[in-house]
Amino acid sequence: MTSTQLLDEEGAITVKFEECLKAIFAKYCTPKSTDGSLSKDAHLTDEGLDAFAKDTNGSPFSQETKDEILEFMDATEDGFLTFKGFLQVYQLQTENDEEETWKDLSRHGYDRSLEK
Repeated sequence: MTSTQLLDEEGAITVKFEECLKAIFAKYCTPKSTDGSLSKDAHLTDEGLDAFAKDTNGSPFSQETKDEILEFMDATEDGFLTFKGFLQVYQLQTENDEEETWKDLSRHGYDRSLEK
């Protein structure tokens, strides 16, 4: 089975991949999404980021990793990761190690066609 593309020719996240990331982000963000859409101020609190990391990697991110993410990726004024920042994390990770991204997606129930 061939894998669905995660990034397009320009290196941008594909629509289908973004839909998966949006569903994953929605599980952990504040304010909580009731209908699968994200409010424009949706973000990951420290607790949300820890829960996401735990479900994805088996343990929360180190403080150093969190600091790095929040320094270089889009975040709120209060220092919480936005959906845009979440997409930036995955764009960077996928460019550098696509298999790691597939592992993350698999842990959240997605197959290589980006279906649940």
